[in-house]
Parts: sequence; structure tokens; C-alpha cells
Amino acid sequence: MLVKNELEKLGIKYGTVELGEVELLDELSPEMMSNLKGALEKIGFEMIDDKKNIIVDKISTIIIEMVNFSDGQIKTNLSDYLCEKLNYSYTYLSNLFSEVKGTTIEQFYLTQKIEKIKELLVYDQLNLTEIAWRLQYSSVAYLSSQFKKMTGMTPTRFKQLKSHHRSPI
Repeated sequence: MLVKNELEKLGIKYGTVELGEVELLDELSPEMMSNLKGALEKIGFEMIDDKKNIIVDKISTIIIEMVNFSDGQIKTNLSDYLCEKLNYSYTYLSNLFSEVKGTTIEQFYLTQKIEKIKELLVYDQLNLTEIAWRLQYSSVAYLSSQFKKMTGMTPTRFKQLKSHHRSPI
């Protein structure tokens, strides 16, 4: 809604506005592009117009959506899912992501999953078995092992902490 509001204020015609992506109906002048960039930055958004960064941003968005909104329903592996969604080979996507972000797609995915586990543990609405199913872990033991490897503590220990240390997505 914020992005739509800024586009309307500037009189820019648009088609769709989705998470991380805006379809503009007309070509923008350099001045208008600068105005849009400034308006988006004022509300905390960044305009990405470099092709590599756009693809990397799409990869990040797909992973964040998978982790936060799939509820265990996506039954394909990450590499196949990204290739299907973006129409590029996984080798290309992986190399590009590593070049731009300085980390691998798998590490980014794992970090997002760990942060989601922390969130679900803090909210205390699901048990570890339900969390493991929701985030597509083969077992609670595997989830716990990966969680401890990434955070240095077990999920149970994390849940017992008074202050929960989470990283923003």
C-alpha cells in the first residue's frame, strides 16, 4: 500500500504491485526515476534496477515466502523450485547469489529457517514436531541438530531464555 501510495502521488501509472516488484506501465524519465527512488527511500524501501540484484532479490523473496508462508506445502527441493520460478539454471542462480550476497543460497535458506524456528518457539503455539513438519525437516532430531549447529544451543534451551536473540529477515 505504501508503494502504491507513492506511485499515485507521483502520477506514475502502474499495473501490479507485489512483494518486491512493481510493474510500470510507462517508461519513466531519468528525473521521474530519481523522484521515485527518493520517495521509496523515504518510506524505507530501496529501488533495485540492476538485473543481477533483481534476480538475487527475487531469490531472497521466494525463500522468505517459502519459509514464512508455505506451511509445509511445497514438496519439491529448493533448487528445483527456484529454477521453476525464475527460469534459470540452478548453477547460474547459485553463482549469482553467492557473488552478490557473499553467502550461498543454501546458507541463506537455512538462516531463514532457523529464524522462523526461533519465532515459532517464542510464540509457543506449535511443538517441535509440528515445527519440524511445517519447515520440512525429516525429523525433530535433525531440526534440533541444525538449530544447535547454527545457534550454539538446543531449541529447548532457546525457548527457556528470557531474551530471545533473533535476526531480522
